[in-house]
Amino acid sequence: MSPATLLALSDRLDRISTAIGRASAWLALGLVLVTFLVVLLRYQFDTGSIALQEAALYLHAALFMLGAAWTLKLDGHVRVDVLYRHFGARGQAIADLFGILAFLLPTCAFLLWISLDYVEAAWRVREGSPEAGGLPYVYLLKTLIPVASLLLAIQGLSQLLRRAGELAQTGREHG
Repeated sequence: MSPATLLALSDRLDRISTAIGRASAWLALGLVLVTFLVVLLRYQFDTGSIALQEAALYLHAALFMLGAAWTLKLDGHVRVDVLYRHFGARGQAIADLFGILAFLLPTCAFLLWISLDYVEAAWRVREGSPEAGGLPYVYLLKTLIPVASLLLAIQGLSQLLRRAGELAQTGREHG
C-alpha cells in the first residue's frame, strides 16, 4: 500500500475515535451535574440516593472507557519519554510501531478475550446492582470493557497505519 493509502485509511479509522470521543465528552457534564446533586442532597437535605451515586459511577466509567481511544488519537496517553523525546521523527515512528504491536494490540486482544465470558454472564442474568435502590444496568456497564478494548484496538490500528505511512514516506524521500 502506498503511504497516501495508509494515511487515508488511518484518517477514516480516526473518525470513529473522534466521533465517539466527542460524544462521550458530554458525559463529563452529566457526571458533574449528578455529583453536584448527590452532594446537594446529602449536605443540604440530609438524604441520599444509591441510584444517583451509581449513576455517577456509571458516567465516570463510560467517560473513561469510551474516551480512551480518542485520548490515544490525541496523543494524550501516558508515555515514558526518557528516550522517546530524544528520537527523531523516524525513531519515534519506529518506537510507536513497536509499542502498538508489542503492547497495545496484544493488551486489547487479551482484555477483549477475557471480558467476553464475564460480560455474557452479566447479560444472561441482566445483572443489576446488589444495593437496594441501585441501578439495574450493571450488565450494560460491564459491556463497556470489550467495547473499550475494540475502540482502543481500532485506534491502535489507525496509529499503526499512520506511523507505517509516515515511515514509508520518509523512506521514499531518503531512498
